[in-house]
Amino acid sequence: MTDEPGWDLYRSFLAALEAGSLSGAARRLGLTQPTLARHLDALEQALGAQLFLRSPRGLIPTELARELGPHARALAAQAAALRRAATGAAGEIRGTVRISASEVVGALHLPPVLADVRARHPRLVLELVLTNAVENVLERAADIAVRMAPPAQQALLARRLPPLRVGLHAHRAYAARKGLPETLDDLAGHDLIGFDTETPAIRAVLARFPMLGRAAFALRTDSDLAQLAAIRAGLGIGFCQEVIAAREPDLVPVLADAFSLDLSVAIVMHEDLKASAPHRAVFDALVEGMRAVAGG
Repeated sequence: MTDEPGWDLYRSFLAALEAGSLSGAARRLGLTQPTLARHLDALEQALGAQLFLRSPRGLIPTELARELGPHARALAAQAAALRRAATGAAGEIRGTVRISASEVVGALHLPPVLADVRARHPRLVLELVLTNAVENVLERAADIAVRMAPPAQQALLARRLPPLRVGLHAHRAYAARKGLPETLDDLAGHDLIGFDTETPAIRAVLARFPMLGRAAFALRTDSDLAQLAAIRAGLGIGFCQEVIAAREPDLVPVLADAFSLDLSVAIVMHEDLKASAPHRAVFDALVEGMRAVAGG
Protein backbone atom coordinates (compact mmCIF):
# COMPACT_ATOMS: atom_id res chain seq x y z
CA MET A 1 0.00 0.00 0.00
CA THR A 2 1.28 3.44 -0.96
CA ASP A 3 0.16 6.79 0.46
CA GLU A 4 -2.79 6.72 2.86
CA PRO A 5 -5.98 7.34 0.83
CA GLY A 6 -7.89 10.50 1.70
CA TRP A 7 -11.52 10.64 2.79
CA ASP A 8 -12.63 11.86 -0.66
CA LEU A 9 -11.54 8.54 -2.17
CA TYR A 10 -13.45 6.50 0.39
CA ARG A 11 -16.48 8.77 -0.02
CA SER A 12 -16.46 8.15 -3.77
CA PHE A 13 -16.00 4.41 -3.16
CA LEU A 14 -19.01 4.32 -0.83
CA ALA A 15 -21.16 6.27 -3.28
CA ALA A 16 -20.20 3.88 -6.08
CA LEU A 17 -20.87 0.85 -3.88
CA GLU A 18 -24.34 2.10 -2.95
CA ALA A 19 -25.31 3.57 -6.34
CA GLY A 20 -23.96 0.69 -8.42
CA SER A 21 -22.81 2.95 -11.26
CA LEU A 22 -20.40 5.78 -11.99
CA SER A 23 -23.21 8.06 -13.12
CA GLY A 24 -25.33 7.43 -10.02
CA ALA A 25 -22.37 7.93 -7.68
CA ALA A 26 -21.32 11.11 -9.47
CA ARG A 27 -24.83 12.56 -9.21
CA ARG A 28 -24.99 11.70 -5.52
CA LEU A 29 -21.74 13.56 -4.76
CA GLY A 30 -22.11 16.37 -7.30
CA LEU A 31 -18.99 15.25 -9.19
CA THR A 32 -18.31 14.46 -12.82
CA GLN A 33 -18.04 10.84 -13.89
CA PRO A 34 -14.35 11.24 -14.87
CA THR A 35 -13.56 12.62 -11.41
CA LEU A 36 -15.43 9.76 -9.77
CA ALA A 37 -13.59 7.26 -11.94
CA ARG A 38 -10.23 8.81 -11.06
CA HIS A 39 -11.07 8.53 -7.34
CA LEU A 40 -11.85 4.82 -7.71
CA ASP A 41 -8.69 4.21 -9.74
CA ALA A 42 -6.60 6.05 -7.14
CA LEU A 43 -8.11 4.06 -4.29
CA GLU A 44 -7.58 0.76 -6.08
CA GLN A 45 -3.95 1.76 -6.75
CA ALA A 46 -3.42 2.76 -3.13
CA LEU A 47 -4.94 -0.49 -1.85
CA GLY A 48 -3.25 -2.63 -4.47
CA ALA A 49 -6.49 -4.45 -5.28
CA GLN A 50 -9.48 -4.18 -7.57
CA LEU A 51 -12.71 -2.95 -6.03
CA PHE A 52 -15.14 -3.02 -8.94
CA LEU A 53 -15.65 -4.89 -12.18
CA ARG A 54 -16.90 -2.59 -14.93
CA SER A 55 -19.80 -4.02 -16.93
CA PRO A 56 -22.56 -2.73 -19.24
CA ARG A 57 -24.93 -2.99 -16.24
CA GLY A 58 -22.74 -0.80 -14.06
CA LEU A 59 -20.20 -1.46 -11.32
CA ILE A 60 -19.99 -4.93 -9.83
CA PRO A 61 -18.28 -4.87 -6.41
CA THR A 62 -15.57 -7.40 -5.71
CA GLU A 63 -15.52 -9.40 -2.50
CA LEU A 64 -13.00 -6.91 -1.10
CA ALA A 65 -15.33 -4.00 -1.88
CA ARG A 66 -18.18 -5.70 -0.02
CA GLU A 67 -15.88 -6.28 2.96
CA LEU A 68 -14.80 -2.62 2.97
CA GLY A 69 -18.40 -1.34 2.78
CA PRO A 70 -19.14 -1.35 6.54
CA HIS A 71 -15.84 0.39 7.27
CA ALA A 72 -16.55 3.09 4.68
CA ARG A 73 -20.02 3.61 6.17
CA ALA A 74 -18.45 3.99 9.62
CA LEU A 75 -16.06 6.60 8.20
CA ALA A 76 -19.01 8.44 6.66
CA ALA A 77 -20.85 8.44 9.98
CA GLN A 78 -17.78 9.78 11.79
CA ALA A 79 -17.27 12.49 9.16
CA ALA A 80 -20.90 13.56 9.49
CA ALA A 81 -20.61 13.57 13.28
CA LEU A 82 -17.47 15.71 13.03
CA ARG A 83 -19.31 18.25 10.85
CA ARG A 84 -22.27 18.33 13.22
CA ALA A 85 -20.03 18.81 16.27
CA ALA A 86 -18.07 21.58 14.53
CA THR A 87 -21.25 23.53 13.85
CA GLY A 88 -21.87 23.68 17.59
CA ALA A 89 -18.62 25.41 18.45
CA ALA A 90 -18.40 28.57 20.51
CA GLY A 91 -21.62 27.85 22.41
CA GLU A 92 -23.97 29.05 19.64
CA ILE A 93 -27.25 27.13 19.32
CA ARG A 94 -26.97 26.35 15.62
CA GLY A 95 -25.93 23.48 13.36
CA THR A 96 -27.20 19.92 12.95
CA VAL A 97 -28.18 17.40 15.62
CA ARG A 98 -29.04 13.82 14.67
CA ILE A 99 -31.58 12.00 16.86
CA SER A 100 -32.51 8.34 16.88
CA ALA A 101 -35.80 7.07 18.31
CA SER A 102 -38.18 4.16 17.95
CA GLU A 103 -40.97 4.47 15.40
CA VAL A 104 -43.74 5.23 17.87
CA VAL A 105 -41.69 7.62 20.00
CA GLY A 106 -40.32 9.43 16.97
CA ALA A 107 -43.67 9.75 15.20
CA LEU A 108 -46.04 10.35 18.12
CA HIS A 109 -44.08 11.78 21.06
CA LEU A 110 -41.15 13.76 19.66
CA PRO A 111 -42.72 16.11 17.05
CA PRO A 112 -44.08 18.60 19.65
CA VAL A 113 -40.74 18.50 21.49
CA LEU A 114 -38.78 19.13 18.31
CA ALA A 115 -41.19 21.88 17.24
CA ASP A 116 -40.51 23.64 20.54
CA VAL A 117 -36.75 23.23 20.11
CA ARG A 118 -36.90 24.76 16.63
CA ALA A 119 -39.08 27.63 17.85
CA ARG A 120 -36.50 28.48 20.49
CA HIS A 121 -33.46 27.82 18.29
CA PRO A 122 -34.38 28.49 14.64
CA ARG A 123 -30.81 27.97 13.41
CA LEU A 124 -30.84 24.36 14.50
CA VAL A 125 -31.29 21.62 11.90
CA LEU A 126 -32.68 18.35 13.28
CA GLU A 127 -32.22 14.91 11.75
CA LEU A 128 -34.61 12.24 13.02
CA VAL A 129 -33.92 8.54 12.43
CA LEU A 130 -36.85 6.24 13.20
CA THR A 131 -35.67 2.73 13.97
CA ASN A 132 -36.49 0.07 16.52
CA ALA A 133 -32.85 -1.03 16.41
CA VAL A 134 -30.42 0.47 18.91
CA GLU A 135 -28.42 3.14 17.09
CA ASN A 136 -24.78 3.12 18.18
CA VAL A 137 -24.19 6.48 19.85
CA LEU A 138 -20.59 5.57 20.66
CA GLU A 139 -19.86 5.18 16.94
CA ARG A 140 -21.89 8.34 16.30
CA ALA A 141 -24.55 6.78 14.05
CA ALA A 142 -26.69 9.25 15.99
CA ASP A 143 -25.74 12.11 18.30
CA ILE A 144 -28.62 11.54 20.73
CA ALA A 145 -30.87 8.51 21.11
CA VAL A 146 -34.17 7.93 22.84
CA ARG A 147 -33.77 4.33 23.94
CA MET A 148 -36.45 1.95 25.14
CA ALA A 149 -33.91 -0.11 27.08
CA PRO A 150 -31.42 0.74 29.83
CA PRO A 151 -28.12 2.01 28.35
CA ALA A 152 -25.34 -0.54 28.69
CA GLN A 153 -22.50 1.30 26.93
CA GLN A 154 -19.86 3.31 28.70
CA ALA A 155 -18.84 6.85 27.66
CA LEU A 156 -22.51 7.85 27.36
CA LEU A 157 -24.30 10.68 29.10
CA ALA A 158 -27.64 9.11 30.04
CA ARG A 159 -30.84 10.24 31.74
CA ARG A 160 -33.24 7.50 32.80
CA LEU A 161 -36.89 8.51 32.74
CA PRO A 162 -40.12 6.99 34.07
CA PRO A 163 -41.12 3.94 32.01
CA LEU A 164 -43.90 3.88 29.44
CA ARG A 165 -46.50 1.24 30.14
CA VAL A 166 -47.74 -0.95 27.28
CA GLY A 167 -51.03 -2.82 27.38
CA LEU A 168 -53.36 -4.67 25.04
CA HIS A 169 -55.92 -2.49 23.28
CA ALA A 170 -58.62 -2.76 20.64
CA HIS A 171 -60.85 -0.38 18.73
CA ARG A 172 -64.47 -0.08 19.84
CA ALA A 173 -65.54 -1.35 16.42
CA TYR A 174 -63.63 -4.59 16.98
CA ALA A 175 -65.08 -4.95 20.49
CA ALA A 176 -68.61 -4.48 19.11
CA ARG A 177 -67.98 -7.05 16.38
CA LYS A 178 -66.21 -9.79 18.31
CA GLY A 179 -66.45 -8.88 21.99
CA LEU A 180 -63.46 -8.78 24.30
CA PRO A 181 -61.64 -11.61 26.10
CA GLU A 182 -62.14 -12.08 29.83
CA THR A 183 -58.92 -14.06 30.43
CA LEU A 184 -55.55 -14.41 28.73
CA ASP A 185 -56.56 -17.88 27.53
CA ASP A 186 -59.53 -16.30 25.74
CA LEU A 187 -57.09 -14.48 23.43
CA ALA A 188 -56.85 -17.69 21.42
CA GLY A 189 -60.30 -16.94 20.02
CA HIS A 190 -59.47 -13.40 18.91
CA ASP A 191 -57.67 -11.63 16.09
CA LEU A 192 -54.30 -10.58 17.47
CA ILE A 193 -51.78 -8.11 16.04
CA GLY A 194 -48.10 -8.59 16.80
CA PHE A 195 -44.49 -8.98 15.77
CA ASP A 196 -43.03 -10.84 12.80
CA THR A 197 -39.42 -11.28 13.97
CA GLU A 198 -38.68 -12.63 17.42
CA THR A 199 -36.01 -10.67 19.31
CA PRO A 200 -34.37 -11.29 22.72
CA ALA A 201 -36.67 -8.68 24.28
CA ILE A 202 -39.72 -10.38 22.79
CA ARG A 203 -38.52 -13.78 24.02
CA ALA A 204 -38.40 -12.34 27.55
CA VAL A 205 -42.04 -11.26 27.18
CA LEU A 206 -43.04 -14.67 25.81
CA ALA A 207 -41.57 -16.31 28.89
CA ARG A 208 -44.30 -14.52 30.87
CA PHE A 209 -47.05 -14.59 28.24
CA PRO A 210 -46.55 -17.65 26.01
CA MET A 211 -50.03 -17.24 24.51
CA LEU A 212 -48.78 -14.14 22.66
CA GLY A 213 -46.36 -15.98 20.39
CA ARG A 214 -45.99 -15.33 16.67
CA ALA A 215 -48.26 -18.23 15.68
CA ALA A 216 -51.19 -16.56 17.47
CA PHE A 217 -51.21 -13.40 15.34
CA ALA A 218 -53.67 -12.64 12.57
CA LEU A 219 -51.38 -9.80 11.46
CA ARG A 220 -47.61 -9.92 11.83
CA THR A 221 -45.44 -6.87 11.31
CA ASP A 222 -42.28 -5.53 12.92
CA SER A 223 -43.44 -1.95 12.38
CA ASP A 224 -44.95 -0.58 15.58
CA LEU A 225 -46.66 2.15 13.58
CA ALA A 226 -48.28 -0.45 11.33
CA GLN A 227 -49.45 -2.38 14.40
CA LEU A 228 -50.99 0.79 15.84
CA ALA A 229 -52.67 1.61 12.54
CA ALA A 230 -54.16 -1.89 12.44
CA ILE A 231 -55.53 -1.51 15.99
CA ARG A 232 -57.07 1.83 15.03
CA ALA A 233 -58.65 0.22 11.95
CA GLY A 234 -60.39 -2.40 14.09
CA LEU A 235 -58.40 -5.32 12.74
CA GLY A 236 -57.81 -6.86 16.14
CA ILE A 237 -56.22 -6.65 19.58
CA GLY A 238 -52.66 -5.37 19.78
CA PHE A 239 -49.95 -3.76 21.87
CA CYS A 240 -50.20 -0.02 22.51
CA GLN A 241 -48.63 2.43 24.93
CA GLU A 242 -51.21 3.47 27.49
CA VAL A 243 -50.38 7.16 27.08
CA ILE A 244 -51.25 6.88 23.38
CA ALA A 245 -54.46 4.93 23.98
CA ALA A 246 -55.53 7.52 26.56
CA ARG A 247 -55.54 10.18 23.81
CA GLU A 248 -57.89 8.15 21.61
CA PRO A 249 -61.41 7.53 22.98
CA ASP A 250 -62.08 4.77 20.44
CA LEU A 251 -59.27 2.59 21.82
CA VAL A 252 -60.26 0.47 24.80
CA PRO A 253 -57.99 -1.48 27.16
CA VAL A 254 -58.06 -5.27 27.02
CA LEU A 255 -57.21 -7.43 30.05
CA ALA A 256 -55.58 -4.48 31.80
CA ASP A 257 -55.34 -6.38 35.09
CA ALA A 258 -53.73 -9.42 33.49
CA PHE A 259 -51.27 -7.93 30.97
CA SER A 260 -48.94 -4.95 31.06
CA LEU A 261 -45.31 -4.23 30.23
CA ASP A 262 -43.06 -1.35 31.26
CA LEU A 263 -40.76 0.06 28.59
CA SER A 264 -37.59 1.60 29.98
CA VAL A 265 -36.89 5.08 28.65
CA ALA A 266 -33.48 6.74 28.54
CA ILE A 267 -32.04 9.70 26.65
CA VAL A 268 -28.39 9.03 25.79
CA MET A 269 -25.63 11.11 24.23
CA HIS A 270 -21.91 10.65 23.73
CA GLU A 271 -20.02 12.30 26.60
CA ASP A 272 -17.86 14.19 24.11
CA LEU A 273 -20.93 16.21 23.08
CA LYS A 274 -21.96 17.43 26.51
CA ALA A 275 -20.02 20.69 26.03
CA SER A 276 -21.66 21.30 22.65
CA ALA A 277 -24.41 23.91 23.12
CA PRO A 278 -26.75 22.66 20.37
CA HIS A 279 -26.47 19.03 21.41
CA ARG A 280 -26.98 19.88 25.05
CA ALA A 281 -30.03 22.01 24.21
CA VAL A 282 -31.63 19.15 22.28
CA PHE A 283 -30.66 16.58 24.92
CA ASP A 284 -32.25 18.64 27.70
CA ALA A 285 -35.38 19.25 25.61
CA LEU A 286 -35.77 15.53 24.95
CA VAL A 287 -35.38 14.73 28.65
CA GLU A 288 -37.99 17.31 29.56
CA GLY A 289 -40.36 16.30 26.77
CA MET A 290 -40.21 12.54 27.36
CA ARG A 291 -40.56 13.03 31.11
CA ALA A 292 -43.80 14.95 30.42
CA VAL A 293 -45.02 12.15 28.12
CA ALA A 294 -44.44 9.55 30.83
CA GLY A 295 -46.10 11.74 33.40
CA GLY A 296 -42.99 11.95 35.54
